[in-house]
Amino acid sequence: MSKSGQGQLRLTGGRKLRSPKGDGTRPTTARVREAVMNILAPRLRGAHWLDLCSGSGVMGCEALQRGVQRVVAIEQQSGAAAICRSNLTATASGQPQAAQILVVQRDLVSWLARGRGNDDPGFDLVYFDPPYASDLYSRGLDALVLGQWLRPDALVLCEHAGKQKPATPEGWRVVDQRCYGSSGVLFLSPPEHCPGGTDSKRQQTSPEG
Repeated sequence: MSKSGQGQLRLTGGRKLRSPKGDGTRPTTARVREAVMNILAPRLRGAHWLDLCSGSGVMGCEALQRGVQRVVAIEQQSGAAAICRSNLTATASGQPQAAQILVVQRDLVSWLARGRGNDDPGFDLVYFDPPYASDLYSRGLDALVLGQWLRPDALVLCEHAGKQKPATPEGWRVVDQRCYGSSGVLFLSPPEHCPGGTDSKRQQTSPEG
């Protein structure tokens, strides 16, 4: 996520969230959030969600509202990480089922590079929203595979600027791609040889409602 000076966000369900002030974060727009959650709806309940460059944590909060079991958010900026933790905790507390929450203040590539431990079950869904002009897309995707963070049939979503689709490392397959005004979302299936990889017959995500 990266630009907002509003100081407040609202989830699609109406709950208000805090938003980092200044130019350091760019919360995902309500239009994108609602569309993405509608597309992912069949996969959310009980899922393990990883939020890379989480900013305010709004995407993880949207996922919590729809029944994910676990959210891990990685955010390098200390102020944004604190707000992310507050938002996720508040949202999780309002859900009927308990969910695991972890916010890590660290560079995402170095955190992913340490690899998944034996006690970590990995992730079904990854939302990756770095600064649009950064070089983090390929580095982050590589680190997800090398660190074995992805569960079987995992899906990685990369938010990007409009129709400027980021380059993806060899082996990743585009499952779907959507454009929402100034933002776009790329839906990726990981390489077949990694734990989260899928066969070539996997169907595309269902169309936006």
